[in-house]
Amino acid sequence: MTNRERVKNILHYQKADRMPAVHFGYWFELLEEWAEQGHISKDIPRSWADGNETDRELDRLLGWDFNWFRTVGPQNKLFPAFEYKVLEKLPDGFMRVQNGDGLIERIREGAGSIPAEDDYQLKDREAFEALYKPKMQFCKERIDEKYFTEEFAKRKDQDLPIGLNLGSVLGDVRNMLSVIGMSYLMCDDYDLFAEIIDTYAEMQYQCAEAVLKTGAKFDFAHYWEDICFKNGPLLSPAMFEELCAKHYKKRNDLCKKYGIDIISLDCDGVTEKLLPVWFENGVNTMFPIEVGTWGDQFAAAREKFGKGMLGVGAMDKTALRKDKAAVDEELKRMQKLADLGGFIPCPDHRLMPGTKWELVQYYAEEIKKIKLN
Repeated sequence: MTNRERVKNILHYQKADRMPAVHFGYWFELLEEWAEQGHISKDIPRSWADGNETDRELDRLLGWDFNWFRTVGPQNKLFPAFEYKVLEKLPDGFMRVQNGDGLIERIREGAGSIPAEDDYQLKDREAFEALYKPKMQFCKERIDEKYFTEEFAKRKDQDLPIGLNLGSVLGDVRNMLSVIGMSYLMCDDYDLFAEIIDTYAEMQYQCAEAVLKTGAKFDFAHYWEDICFKNGPLLSPAMFEELCAKHYKKRNDLCKKYGIDIISLDCDGVTEKLLPVWFENGVNTMFPIEVGTWGDQFAAAREKFGKGMLGVGAMDKTALRKDKAAVDEELKRMQKLADLGGFIPCPDHRLMPGTKWELVQYYAEEIKKIKLN
């Protein structure tokens, strides 16, 4: 079987010859560590990205089958993006920069962690109308029609699953507003907050529709959100349902119309309180299920929502910094989750510094031996 067939069969509760070895990428600092240790060339850290040829080279070296985050799609963010520019160089080695979302960040050059939010521009209706709304409109330039009609079906890696990038409903908006800005705006001007979400979501719907109309075929569809933290969501579940549920339903109904019935969503943090909105409106695949950091549990979600809830993830990646015994314990836990069906193990986020090369190789080989019902 191909890995594409394995994924589709497992997530449809059908027979597969083995479990695929799936991952979700790496921290830049880890790749630098591995280069210093002599496992990989020094060129790899700078050239790696999800699903690119460098990623595939690492798959071959480590024994992975593929990275789940292999998605393609339209230009469904702000278009054109804000100009990236350095606003100020600070005495402590940090810089204040404007990023593509118009957010002002405080960064240190070469650091790979999430930048600090320093300021934001989307503070009121005037800023929305002048700076942001024009960048949230659909236009034909967002779609590389030649690629999807002529080149997409000729990819070299047809044996691997590939997803349609659906963008996000709230995550990108949070990036534009900042966590602080979003927290204020939802209280100070709820109508404007709702209009921003509606405007952006409609553009992303039109982008997805335009790609699907080209005839390009996908194995799954995928959202990125990141709208939760260690104690739960960044807004109330009731507000989230009121503002966002309709957009998930509309986009997911479109996917199903075109034969895509595996729809995954990446949201960091504790997601439990938002799962009902996602699941009831067509998102059916939890990913990456952060058990090692937040204690997120796939088994509990399966018990609550039934066999319609699928999963990719839930392997505690911190075991890969320890020893074989720790990895073996995770393999036993993965077997129990695999016994539920509709589940594919994957480290529960990007592998971080301190991860041991030989343990990743060991895990990638052993996960293929997981028994399937």
